[in-house]
Amino acid sequence: MSSVMRVFIAVAALLAAYGIFRIVTAIRVYAKFRGKRLVTCPEDKMAAAVSVNAAAAARASSIKEAHIRLERCSHWPEHENCGQECLAQIENDPQGSLVRSQVKQWFRGRACAYCQQPIEELHWHEHPPAVLSPEQKTILWNEIAPERLPEVFETHLPVCWSCHMAETFRREHPERVVEREEEPLRMKLYH
Repeated sequence: MSSVMRVFIAVAALLAAYGIFRIVTAIRVYAKFRGKRLVTCPEDKMAAAVSVNAAAAARASSIKEAHIRLERCSHWPEHENCGQECLAQIENDPQGSLVRSQVKQWFRGRACAYCQQPIEELHWHEHPPAVLSPEQKTILWNEIAPERLPEVFETHLPVCWSCHMAETFRREHPERVVEREEEPLRMKLYH
């Protein structure tokens, strides 16, 4: 094998390694910045639900340093031409700014307002937890606009999925509900 061929193979291997490194970097940037986030708007000091343009940040990171921009904001179109200073909050705590992370943190270690069972693990898709409003109505957490979550966390109580379903049935079909004295054994069957 000639020395030119060896140099060509070495250069090709280096370029391939560099390309793989950039692709892996782009995938990491995309994973880091995707998802709905909750930030405090620097302009009006109110909660805002935002989404970063993770795909554009990933593409940019394959060439140079990742540069993030907002894709959506609950304060748009009124504040659409803002300076996007809220991005610093996301860059400082990408995981903590995720709506799911904040919801998980709020439910962690709390007990259901009805059955008093601890809400150990959140099941995002199958059995999401709910909250109990001051008006005594249960609402699944994912039916609440993300920008309202900080307010909800201050005024509502946690409710497990089982109790939410029971209370929803009780509210929607009161004629089919029979009130009985609580029995600890029956409560354990459903939790």
